[in-house]
Amino acid sequence: MNVARIFSRASTVAAITLLLRVALSAQHLAYPPADKGSQTDNYFGVTVADPYRWLEDDTSAATASWVAAENKVTSAYLGAISYRARLKERLDALYDYPKYSAPFRKGDYYFFYKNSGLQNQSVLYVQKGLDGEPSVLLDPNSFSADGTTRLVSFVLSRDGSYAAYAISRSGSDWQEYCTMDMATRTTSADTLKWVKVSNVAWAGNGFYYSRYDAPEAGKELSSRNVNHKVCYHVLHTPQSQDRLVFEDPVHQQRFHIAQTTDDEKYVILTVSERGKGTKGNSFLYRKTDDAAGPFTPIVGEIGDNSYNLIDDDGEAFLLRTDENAPNGKVMRCDLRHPAKAEWKTVIPEQPEPLQSANTAGGKLFVTYLKDVTTRCFVYSYVGAKENEIVLPGLGNASGFGGEKDDKSAFYSFTSFTFPPTVYRYDIAAKTSVIFRAPEISGYTPTDYTTEEVFYTSKDGTRIPMFLVYKKGMTPNGKNPTLLYGYGGFNITTSPSFSSTRLALLEQGFVYASANLRGGGEYGEQWHEAGMKLKKQNVFDDFIAAAEWLIANKYTSAEHLAIQGGSNGGLLIGAVLNQRPELFKAAIPQVGVMDMLRFHKFTIGWNWIPDYGSSDNEREFPALYAYSPLHNIREGANYPATLVTTADHDDRVVPAHSFKYAATLQAKSGGNNPHLIRIDTKSGHGASNTSKSIELTADVYAFLMENLGVKPVY
Repeated sequence: MNVARIFSRASTVAAITLLLRVALSAQHLAYPPADKGSQTDNYFGVTVADPYRWLEDDTSAATASWVAAENKVTSAYLGAISYRARLKERLDALYDYPKYSAPFRKGDYYFFYKNSGLQNQSVLYVQKGLDGEPSVLLDPNSFSADGTTRLVSFVLSRDGSYAAYAISRSGSDWQEYCTMDMATRTTSADTLKWVKVSNVAWAGNGFYYSRYDAPEAGKELSSRNVNHKVCYHVLHTPQSQDRLVFEDPVHQQRFHIAQTTDDEKYVILTVSERGKGTKGNSFLYRKTDDAAGPFTPIVGEIGDNSYNLIDDDGEAFLLRTDENAPNGKVMRCDLRHPAKAEWKTVIPEQPEPLQSANTAGGKLFVTYLKDVTTRCFVYSYVGAKENEIVLPGLGNASGFGGEKDDKSAFYSFTSFTFPPTVYRYDIAAKTSVIFRAPEISGYTPTDYTTEEVFYTSKDGTRIPMFLVYKKGMTPNGKNPTLLYGYGGFNITTSPSFSSTRLALLEQGFVYASANLRGGGEYGEQWHEAGMKLKKQNVFDDFIAAAEWLIANKYTSAEHLAIQGGSNGGLLIGAVLNQRPELFKAAIPQVGVMDMLRFHKFTIGWNWIPDYGSSDNEREFPALYAYSPLHNIREGANYPATLVTTADHDDRVVPAHSFKYAATLQAKSGGNNPHLIRIDTKSGHGASNTSKSIELTADVYAFLMENLGVKPVY
């Protein structure tokens, strides 16, 4: 063996690797060419260019070629990061522990989901009694060879003899419904397709569900999803024989969702029309044995107030509503006197926003948010407060639902450093015990610190933010920091545990989660303060969070990265345009980047209540002023940016990210990399565990590389 030749060859490889890394560090990247078209649009006298309109066609050869070329550049960049493979191994190890859902009961049987560690999909188990031996009921890992078909929901009939379950392929929002005979545990041949925004509402020998007509072949991503209808499916019959229950072809952008009461005496129909900018719903009902009869409106008009069924109480409905109660309240509607003037308040509005209201064992379980953390109380059906359920700490709790004759209610609790743990609450004894707690090898919660801070936004509003970091961290202005935000759609960014996030924390990162306006942290008023013409408040809140972190020496602009997905991807794109010098790296994921055309794709019109519409002369200027795609400045020095999207995202179609990345690459000055990572057979989120970890490895490697972090393993 020629040792000299071996060393020479090794030296050559090392030299090539070094040269490649030097080139990457200088970001001398040759981006794929993207032809500019001449497309322009006129909005109320304002001409707006859209040179990359051709990238909206996800089925074209030109788009496919551009996608392949972009992925090649991104893959080469990420592949040259020497520790990327070790980082991926570390993420695998961190994620490899058993994860359980809270169980739910039907008759003598309990059902729960479990992932043994690195399974691509969680498996549904069933057992007789709490002490019975679990057996596999449905294993979605067997649904497809690549593990990208998910089990989305599983709903049992009233007597538990049948179940309907939903599957999603490759991360799509489209669902297929299947039915199972629980006695034989066999799936029937009848499959329901083109289901979206739907419940399974059992009644008799079938169930109500909502669907669209089949889109044009190959146009699932660009389909605008119109004429949502409610149908009734009889078991063991083909979908073609399903009975049309309700549709409204005059108002084609309305959602129609059916729900049945526990006794199956009534079917409830809620109708919303978000495409018109209203965020509430109407509420109608009829008896299930009156198949041909009309629905009786309790709330006939669609406005900005919401009405949702919690449970039925004899001849009355328990409803959650925000009418004249922006923080939410619980009311009782007696069907003998259904006029709203006759409704009785069961639980009045509180100073804290109502997070959830569920029933189990004849009790109402109501949770509230106190500075973004959960408080839980038990009430009688007539609204008498009985006790508080003391939670393990400051964090987020969910669950508490069940059957009317349940003796126990199950819930999950988590925080930034507390892995999701399932608790069993004894309703009679009013006590909680741990039912299932995860064990993560090598993880010690006390090694990390969580603190909640409050900072002041541009207009003086007090904003909460959580900070998580390794104990002993010194605020020296040099800590690598990842700031996360969302800020929209009344969604609360709650404290939550991520084992993969430990891969950042153990390398000295500070993780900051800002609770921006537009979310649900402080009720509907907080939400409305970040909507439509007030959307700039969300961006101001996020920028103020970054400035607070820098002013208080947690980090500096050279060590600060930002991340957000979906509406949070829009957030990242907007603040990069407004304050590019404030950040070193950015991860906008599956973002809504074209604020002038978002409503023209799939379900995008559903977002008009939050964003407004470019078709509205009053709202267009606000959208145009912050739209990430339209405010990228020629020659500006933008931070290192990794855009992520997926080919099966039929919620925020990938064209948003395609057009944004092409524009950023064409216009940006400086030497920072501006890459796009386009996943395959995934949707608005990763379609399985392996894809999720691969994506996380790429994102974390990109962040570490551009923040100058050299991980130690």
